[in-house]
Amino acid sequence: IALIEMGLAEPVIKVGNLDAQRDITDVRDVARAYVALMERGTNATVYNIASGIARTMRSVLEALVARARVRVAIETDPKLLRPIDTPIFFGDAARLRGTAGWRPEIPFEQTLDDLLDYWRRVATAGCASG
Repeated sequence: IALIEMGLAEPVIKVGNLDAQRDITDVRDVARAYVALMERGTNATVYNIASGIARTMRSVLEALVARARVRVAIETDPKLLRPIDTPIFFGDAARLRGTAGWRPEIPFEQTLDDLLDYWRRVATAGCASG
């Protein structure tokens, strides 16, 4: 999207299956979870770091495209469809919450805003240096 906004890429994002649902957690929340586990976790115990919310990849991409400063089209490319795709994948962080008191703090919308802003800065810096 950042490259499309700068006119450096075609205004089309080609995709595979967007109906798959995934649990997306901001990396800053994940890093906090690791610190909490180092401080309060139990050795040899499995912990899930997860939001517990399964989002369709379609909703994630559409939310990013809605933030674009230019029009962006989304097209399904049959070559990008996987023969086998797990339809839904999300985690239960109850053990982590109970042991370390962790829970995600960064709203999903902020994650998307920050992600797109980051790539805009990277794209701008790349053009300035290259």
